[in-house]
Amino acid sequence: MRIYARLQCSIAFAALIGGMAIADGAMRDASAQSCPAMRKITIGVSVAPPNVVHTSPYVAKELGFFAKRCIDANVIQFEGGASATSAAAAAQGSALVSVGDVAIGRGLKVQQFWGLAPKMPQAYMVSPDIKTAADLKGKKLSATGGGVGGFNWRMGREILRSAGLTVHDAHFIPAATAGRLPGLVAGQIDGVALHPEDVYLAKKQKPSLNILVQLADLMPNYMFNAYGASLDWIARDRALLRDAAAAMIEANRAMFTDKAKVVPIIEKATGKPKDAVEYAIDALTKHCVWSVNGGLSPERTQWTIDNSAENGDIEKDKRPPVEQVANFALAKEAVEAAGGPVSLGNCED
Repeated sequence: MRIYARLQCSIAFAALIGGMAIADGAMRDASAQSCPAMRKITIGVSVAPPNVVHTSPYVAKELGFFAKRCIDANVIQFEGGASATSAAAAAQGSALVSVGDVAIGRGLKVQQFWGLAPKMPQAYMVSPDIKTAADLKGKKLSATGGGVGGFNWRMGREILRSAGLTVHDAHFIPAATAGRLPGLVAGQIDGVALHPEDVYLAKKQKPSLNILVQLADLMPNYMFNAYGASLDWIARDRALLRDAAAAMIEANRAMFTDKAKVVPIIEKATGKPKDAVEYAIDALTKHCVWSVNGGLSPERTQWTIDNSAENGDIEKDKRPPVEQVANFALAKEAVEAAGGPVSLGNCED
């Protein structure tokens, strides 16, 4: 009788577990079936392969944040946020991409509506003989990510300016973004803006390399990375863009709260080793680089526009107003769709 009772208990327990699994599967199926159709969207990341900071779309896709909003997201890569292909995708409304004030000030009919990473994550790393910004005179500096006018070129220009130098006092070397780290380690360039995971790997491969400055310390109010779309697309399908941003807001929050779950996804997306990815996540969350809400602010946007005008990237009399660059109302809608604003540690953007 005891054997029979144990058998009955085992069968009942197995049935309970099986029922739970079936119920869980049924819930997932019901969620999928609640979508009359999956809405397709293409989302671009600014670097090929992406840096850790750019991986929110991959995390949102792998963790099902897009799917639960009936979105079928295709994630593609661009060779720099200021590349011609990225600008064309934004203008044509064929992809949700990173867009900046300079492109908008020059006439691109797009608008930001979610700040992926308001603060700059990079450090400007230099060869061992460079100790100050003045030592960059005559050196070879990176112009990856768009060449002249691209991010690395602009950051190099800012550091040169801090020492009273101009872009004509150094040699800027254009190259593929994937060549930033190996170029510095091999001595092909003397200075480059590197993301935290590459700073970690650079010091590991060549300990004599120096961090000249953290870019966020040099330009604390600079708006680093914001997703945007064409004005026509925003008018035509605001709900899709709102929901896509909400999915990525959830992904950013997961970076803060569930590191173990996101690390394998980011490893795969970036091709970086686990220790470098973990180092980068710690740095990005500690310094509030990733947004946890809308990531946009009128003050940061205005400062960035003024800086671009001062540097001649935008004609001073044609600088766009803040409201032309950033759609704060749509950003707020995306935050509400993600469950409302939150604070994670000291991070509130």
